[in-house]
Amino acid sequence: MRTEFTAAQLADPALDEANSILRKCVHCGFCNSTCPTFKLIGDELDGPRGRIYLLKNLLEHDETPSEKVVKHIDRCLSCLSCMTTCPSSVNYMHLVDAGRGYIEKKFKRPLPDRYFRHLLAMTLPHPDRFRLLLFLSALLSPIRKLLPGRFHNALELRSPVTRTRIKSQAKNQDKTGKAVGLIAGCVQQVLGNDINSASIRLLERQGWRVHLLSEPTCCGAIEHHLGKTALADKRFRQNINDWIKHVDDLGLEALIVNASGCGTMLKDYGHLFRHDDTLAADAGRISGMCRDIAEFLSAQRPVAVNGGLKQVRVAYQSPCSMQHGQKIETQPLDLLRHAGFTVKELPEKYMCCGSAGTYNILQPQIATELGKTKAAHIDQANVDVVASGNMSCMMHLRQFTDVPFAHTAELLDWATGGPKPF
Repeated sequence: MRTEFTAAQLADPALDEANSILRKCVHCGFCNSTCPTFKLIGDELDGPRGRIYLLKNLLEHDETPSEKVVKHIDRCLSCLSCMTTCPSSVNYMHLVDAGRGYIEKKFKRPLPDRYFRHLLAMTLPHPDRFRLLLFLSALLSPIRKLLPGRFHNALELRSPVTRTRIKSQAKNQDKTGKAVGLIAGCVQQVLGNDINSASIRLLERQGWRVHLLSEPTCCGAIEHHLGKTALADKRFRQNINDWIKHVDDLGLEALIVNASGCGTMLKDYGHLFRHDDTLAADAGRISGMCRDIAEFLSAQRPVAVNGGLKQVRVAYQSPCSMQHGQKIETQPLDLLRHAGFTVKELPEKYMCCGSAGTYNILQPQIATELGKTKAAHIDQANVDVVASGNMSCMMHLRQFTDVPFAHTAELLDWATGGPKPF
């Protein structure tokens, strides 16, 4: 793609990167073939190629975004399926993230939208605030249909709060002395402590000492994808400084992530701070040490085989942030099969379920359509449980099917002696 950035613009590292990304695009349109919003809506501007043109015009001409441009960028899920499909290796993720930051600075959203997006950024990354929000949502639940649509949709997604305390294995189980850190997450600390507990037990059975890193809590993805660049940058810096200290003080050999959306964000720290003289090295170390739990376990000794689970039929729902963002595709399937489960892959596995972090709250109509399509594939699979590596996907899809969900780590924990997760 031809670009016309000035020399002065290209002196800005962010615009220089955007220029490099744009110039790789050859207009082929292969990306549209796997874009969920393009397939659903059929508008060229709701596919990656169209959005790339919109972003090019914004950044090149320093334009004030129009409502139309913002609408089409907001509709992007950031599922990154287009990056898997693209033959030219266009880094759409970095381009659309830059566009969101630009829109947040240059476009004045209607007041209700501004306040609602601010509410999401100020509560979801903070477990205590999020618990309070859930409590208030429970009180409002009886009148939710009287509330504005965005609040109604948010309340529909409310899930029972996990009340189990995170416990490690108390038994002495042939520890190798090697240690890893488990990043507890923000929303997952409130709604998914069972996932964290299962992850700890599973890693300890493999001989690892596990240190739960509950502070700081959020990886920064929520704020980053909302275009809140200042908030996200502050959080990134805090995470890098704090986690490097944990790595050095505790002798950690890896940072384990069991929410794939967080993993994609954390593995990008090195890129985000590559020009920062004070943080580049530490950011690169953090990104290099981050491993999804399935990715990490697949490189270790095999999880014990449990032949008694052969009759348990599992459908694997591959989160976009796992398969497209981190290029982790076969490891979870191999682990589940080796553990004894009968595993099926879902049709159109590359298609997003519609969750996409806060997308299902901000764009509920599109998210619902995509969720129902994915749920129909689940119902047709005739399985006992759906495995996934991302709690956000699990919460979203539970609205559309009665088939139970469990995190991949929970099923592997069950196969090796833990509680049944469904």
